[in-house]
Amino acid sequence: SVIVPVHNSECWLEECLKSVWEQDFKGTMELSVFNDASKDSSAEIIEKWKIKLEDAGVPVIIGRNDSSQPRGVGFAKNQAVIQSSGTYLCFLDSDDVMMPQRVRLQHEAAIQHPNSIIGCQVRREPLESTERYTRWINNLTEEQLLTQVVFTSHGPTVIMPTWFCSREWFFHVGKFDEGGKGIPEDLLFFYKHIQKGGEVFRVNHCLLLYRYHPQAATHSVLEGTIWNHRVRFLEDRVLNSWTSFTIWNAGKQGKKLYRSLSPANRKKVTAFCDVDEKKITKGFYAYEESEERPKPKIPVCHFRDATPPFIICVKL
Repeated sequence: SVIVPVHNSECWLEECLKSVWEQDFKGTMELSVFNDASKDSSAEIIEKWKIKLEDAGVPVIIGRNDSSQPRGVGFAKNQAVIQSSGTYLCFLDSDDVMMPQRVRLQHEAAIQHPNSIIGCQVRREPLESTERYTRWINNLTEEQLLTQVVFTSHGPTVIMPTWFCSREWFFHVGKFDEGGKGIPEDLLFFYKHIQKGGEVFRVNHCLLLYRYHPQAATHSVLEGTIWNHRVRFLEDRVLNSWTSFTIWNAGKQGKKLYRSLSPANRKKVTAFCDVDEKKITKGFYAYEESEERPKPKIPVCHFRDATPPFIICVKL
């Protein structure tokens, strides 16, 4: 089942649906579209392609939210999955375009890796947008697909519009968060997937044209929201099993991490370490916002004098 959530997508939908029609996959395939309160001509475009796709032997299921307010991308994706029936789910955003071999190659990989989210490499459109991010997506090693989820900042190591997984595994993880605008529903799903022992695999072919534009839902998610989810995940996966640690960076980033920790994990911070003479000479960081009396004072030392393990905080 190719899963397509739609909200006011008229300017991209033609190309998106045409790319479903052009798949070279020989097995059975269906398209499941959920139209989430679009006000433009998206519905007409979907109807037009329904005829074409069904002529080509691809059944099309269309669901819609007819209210005046969209319920959000998490809700639309869940609805499109629920109304579909395929053994495998191929997620496609309405502003992106699949290469003809996408379903075939990811389906082969999904059979080999049953508890995985399968991704692929992408080409950005326009080409020069988010260069560093695109390079990151396309060049992570197999090991980094897991380690970088926990320890770096970009969100899922295989991006949502490239996801392919079994229906059974999707429901085992438990659907997308339906909180709507401003919720990083893909990141939250990805974290749950990993917490349940899921794996991550990437097909090393460029199988998706991934568009960058101001209307993309990604832009409504605040940096602070993602930061907070990342810190909780780091605590859950790593810090909760440590008895003490050092934060490497006595500047803005290190202090920000310290302040974001749960009180229990804050108590485990034995020191900040750095190379900056000024910070080291000062000798400590006083946590002024603390409710505790006296306020906590964390020593600042040179990294040579610091005790591992370390959490290293740097801005890219």
